[in-house]
Amino acid sequence: MAVEGDKYRSYLVGEGEKDTQWRHGAPPTYDLEWPKGSLEETVQNAIKTWEMELSHKTRLGDFKSINPAKFKFFVNGRKGLTGEETLALGSYNALLQTSLPPEFQYYKADAETFESSHDVFRTAFPRGFAWEVLRVYSGPPAIAFKYRHWGYMEGPYKGHAPTGELVEFTGVAVLKVDEQLRAEEVEIYYEPGELFAGLLKGQVISAVDSVDTTASNLQACPFLKGDP
Repeated sequence: MAVEGDKYRSYLVGEGEKDTQWRHGAPPTYDLEWPKGSLEETVQNAIKTWEMELSHKTRLGDFKSINPAKFKFFVNGRKGLTGEETLALGSYNALLQTSLPPEFQYYKADAETFESSHDVFRTAFPRGFAWEVLRVYSGPPAIAFKYRHWGYMEGPYKGHAPTGELVEFTGVAVLKVDEQLRAEEVEIYYEPGELFAGLLKGQVISAVDSVDTTASNLQACPFLKGDP
């Protein structure tokens, strides 16, 4: 298993671990390496390219991963966003939009800019918030797949102390592509509570931008049961 330079696993190998007895025979792995040229690798690379372009390119016409004229982004059954709308919002704001009452919003997309949204999650996940394909169910033109987003919370999140623990969520998606494998529609479904349960686990260290996170409030909060 190659771990050189791996920001998550490199500390698990070396002289200090040569006599370690691992429960499953080897150090744990937290990402998947699909065979080169496989459909899984193709899908994973396509989504990662799209996320890179969305984060670093300012003009939709410069995107190579999507069909700008047809692109729509759907999250949990909400109204689709055009390419320009998605670009203006940024990936985090587009992903975390919600129609829940303000008191149940642990992330207020309407109050965040493109830049501030990235700052929030770069702070919480200083080593990155990784994304990977877990399984592909069908090939193009409608590619259905299961995915995982994950990272270690080593920085604060809106007044909550870092835990150092793994924070992750899984979901399913359908990627509709054209003949050039450019995305025309991205439709994703996931449980927001999986993400926020990890982010809100740390002790409250500041009242700024935080909400009541008592155990009773978290159990009653509809955000942890999905976004209608």
